Amino acid sequence: MGKKRVERLMRQAGIAGRKKRRFRKTTDSNHPHPIAPNVLERNFDVALPNTAWVTDVTYVWTGEGWLYLAVILDLFSRRAVGWAASANNDRALAISALDRATTARKPAPGLVHHSDRGSVYASGDYGDALNVSTGRKPRGNGEQRVTPTIWLAS
Repeated sequence: MGKKRVERLMRQAGIAGRKKRRFRKTTDSNHPHPIAPNVLERNFDVALPNTAWVTDVTYVWTGEGWLYLAVILDLFSRRAVGWAASANNDRALAISALDRATTARKPAPGLVHHSDRGSVYASGDYGDALNVSTGRKPRGNGEQRVTPTIWLAS
């Protein structure tokens, strides 16, 4: 079937094609905040719950615009332990997901918290929230964002 015929049939049926949405960058790794070492080193197999969490932000197009979703996964169970949604991709979104995760799971000291190098996760506010909610310094903030992104895509 030719292009012109498809155009004519679509016009007669009153339907139109959808344009591809442009790529939206959610990670700003060009920031002055310090980056923690990658202690997880892509070791995504853990033996106990609440020993390693990974986090990321993704976005979903809705009829009202972009919706940003921050998710924290426990690598042991591969389940979401905290999440938050907002129209803005900012520190408040990530901190809200962290608050939900720490309230639900109450992790012990030594939890590895792995994220990308984005300014949201490297900010002082997020680091302070990690210290307050878990009572310890964060041990991991790596450069890969593989696990949550794969989970969110499935």
